[in-house]
Amino acid sequence: MTNKKIPMRMCCGCGEMKPKRELIRIVRTPEGSVRLDLTGKMNGRGAYVCKSTKCLAILKKNKRAARTLECEIADSIYEEMLNELEQNS
Repeated sequence: MTNKKIPMRMCCGCGEMKPKRELIRIVRTPEGSVRLDLTGKMNGRGAYVCKSTKCLAILKKNKRAARTLECEIADSIYEEMLNELEQNS
């Protein structure tokens, strides 16, 4: 029996390496919109963040997701992500 390799990703907020399933993906779609990808399967460039409001706040303050996704992220999108995060936790 072979052990399946668990894909690891780095949280853009705290910088910790965690299993992909424990993180939420933020994606910049080919059309240029930025949204939360709760499935982890949307097309586009992705950045990962822990399922915590603390990491999301760090992400916004330091503009790490904007750097990773190579685009500006509006405050309204951060608010939307925070609301979705609170609903799904």
